[in-house]
Amino acid sequence: MNRRNFLYCTTGAFAALAGGAFLVGNRPGGKAMAETFEITKTEDEWRRILSEQQFAVLREEATERAFTSPLNEEKRAGLFHCAGCDLPVYSSETKFDSGTGWPSFWEAVPDAIGTKEDNSLFMTRTECHCRRCGGHLGHIFDDGPPPTGKRHCINGVAMTFKPGATQAS
Repeated sequence: MNRRNFLYCTTGAFAALAGGAFLVGNRPGGKAMAETFEITKTEDEWRRILSEQQFAVLREEATERAFTSPLNEEKRAGLFHCAGCDLPVYSSETKFDSGTGWPSFWEAVPDAIGTKEDNSLFMTRTECHCRRCGGHLGHIFDDGPPPTGKRHCINGVAMTFKPGATQAS
């Protein structure tokens, strides 16, 4: 286990011990609702279509507790879609077990995600979000497998899985 994995596992464990299911992100101006995207909704509209957990992650940049997503165990061929707008964002062909407790991928579906710098938790990370609705998905790290060397560490609650085709059309 490297230092980064230790940090994230420790952060997840701390959140679990604190009794909360989420570590809510509250960076000023960092909320997905503050930007303009192809699909935009009011806070009330998002709350009507998303579960409380999905809203916390996708719209408030929270992080789900490590090792709680059923998508960690998803092994079938198919596509992972943004839970906010149904855009295919990751293929099962790029999924791998990172051991971090969150679904991990070495590459996103082409033109599916956007990124921005995230300076929370006393470090600089790359945040990734759905390019169509702006929903927060997770973060990208430089400790993934070949061929990209990237690890897209994604909140499972931010996605839905659709078995079948592995390429977005």
